[in-house]
Amino acid sequence: MALLLHNKLDSFIRSVKEGDCPYLFLIYGEPYLVKQAFLSLSSFLLQDSRKEFTLETLEGGLVSIGDIIEQVSTFSFIFPRKIVAVKNIPLFQTPKTSSDINFSSSDIEHLADFIEKGIPADHFLILTTPGIDKRKKIYKTIEKQGLVIDCSVATGARKKDMDEQRKVLQDIAGKLLANSNKSIDSQAFHALVDLTGFNPELFSRNIAKLVAYSGKNTIISIADVKAVIKRDKKDPVFNLTNAFMAKDLKSCLFYLNSLLKDGFHPLQILKSFENLIRKLVLVKCFTRKFSQNNNMNLKRINFNSFRQAVLPQIILHDENLKAFINGREEYLSGEDSKKKKGKSNDLFLAPNPKNAYPVFQIFQKSENFSLNELNHALIFLSDMDYRLKSSSFDAKTQIENFIINICSKGEFVYAEENKNYRHYF
Repeated sequence: MALLLHNKLDSFIRSVKEGDCPYLFLIYGEPYLVKQAFLSLSSFLLQDSRKEFTLETLEGGLVSIGDIIEQVSTFSFIFPRKIVAVKNIPLFQTPKTSSDINFSSSDIEHLADFIEKGIPADHFLILTTPGIDKRKKIYKTIEKQGLVIDCSVATGARKKDMDEQRKVLQDIAGKLLANSNKSIDSQAFHALVDLTGFNPELFSRNIAKLVAYSGKNTIISIADVKAVIKRDKKDPVFNLTNAFMAKDLKSCLFYLNSLLKDGFHPLQILKSFENLIRKLVLVKCFTRKFSQNNNMNLKRINFNSFRQAVLPQIILHDENLKAFINGREEYLSGEDSKKKKGKSNDLFLAPNPKNAYPVFQIFQKSENFSLNELNHALIFLSDMDYRLKSSSFDAKTQIENFIINICSKGEFVYAEENKNYRHYF
């Protein structure tokens, strides 16, 4: 039939006519949204039938294709309507454990043939799965014969992705609070999202806590959030590196502590800093040469001006660098060109020039550092890396000191003061 977004399911259920309802459904994507879509759909399909006699639920990793087909084909003696739900069916994934059933290509083909022949009247098959592969025949067959419900949500950190995540959380809050005749003010909602992150399951539980805590109050306030909700958000490491580039000391120390609490090893954090500073060094080397021929303040430039005046020069720089690397690789490889390895784009300033905004941001924030300061920072990180791998010491305190020194006023200086103690602190 078609592909349906999860937020359109309710309107589909309200508008679909009795004879037009498909007998096959595939729900995939974010686990909480998949669960809610399944509950809404199964409740609609049950109608007046009793759930215990009409709905048969199977676990995808523990049941064979033959069993699924048999369950769907078997008629009930009590009710004419029958719903078979197979949760987490591994149609597109490899099995997680050795005890899980692995569907062979012939199994998948058998299921596709069964679907194409048609599911018996008043029998419904609901399949749920974490992810899909639209290239596979089984997906195309399901989409043609049934209804695919897309519950996926962008997981990236771009503004567009984060806006989509926030909209999903707003919809969840709206539905849950409507059942209790309550609402949440915008300040409280933003605080709750910041404490929870994009975790719909946890977010819904926190909404339930706030509903219970707020009692007779019809509006959940920021005070309610602060009183009840603890911070469970898992911070991505780029929050730390973004705060570092902005020289935001308070946020830097906060995210460092959060990452260490979440189980990040100090070496992982050091590597993130090292990668960032290497990129900043490359940017500073480019801007020094660029500023010789251009009287332009990169810290104050807007995005459109950057894209028109600076980005073409960056792309040209990367193209020249790529040509140089290719020439060197061809020279070194000689006749054995087939053994050439894929080239890393770590040296490129804009590996994806079509997505120019992150490039613009790192160029702007590079103006917070001097090249000398970045060189000293690299030496410090190299020494600390050596020490972490060869001895035991309080890594958290050392990283905190590094952050405090580099985010404070004045340049970070390390190499000269510690030249006699390199690798030994």
